[in-house]
Amino acid sequence: KYTKFSITYYWINSLDQKTYIYSRVENVAIPSGEENKTAALSYDHRIMPLENTSSTGTYYCEVKWNGIQKIGKGVFFLIRDTGYINIFYSWEILITLTVLLAVLSITATALLLWKRKVLCPRRNQPNILRQKVETQLPSASPPPLPPPVYD
Repeated sequence: KYTKFSITYYWINSLDQKTYIYSRVENVAIPSGEENKTAALSYDHRIMPLENTSSTGTYYCEVKWNGIQKIGKGVFFLIRDTGYINIFYSWEILITLTVLLAVLSITATALLLWKRKVLCPRRNQPNILRQKVETQLPSASPPPLPPPVYD
């Protein structure tokens, strides 16, 4: 009485709607001498390429015979439009940021050293300026001072 059964494949979407995919009825002949033994049979079903993201859901296999119904645990499929692409740019961003900061640091240091060379007098230059001021007549106005280093 257990040799005739039906196999049904279906899926349940995110709205709990059941959609039947495939169903078939099997009638298995029992070889002589195997009548009162337990048997396990495998049946494969290949799901064709899923067309769109609405095919996301849990897919089940159900078997019925003589009023008995057995349902598999189900397999969840998540379908995406373009496939899964793992985008992980953290190393690239870190290296780019480090190089950018290094270039900016070197440029800023070079500019500061160049400005210091242009704006700051040499060590003996203040003495020369003092000597020039002392040698000028008291009625003469003092020469303009160089701009401060902070400018």
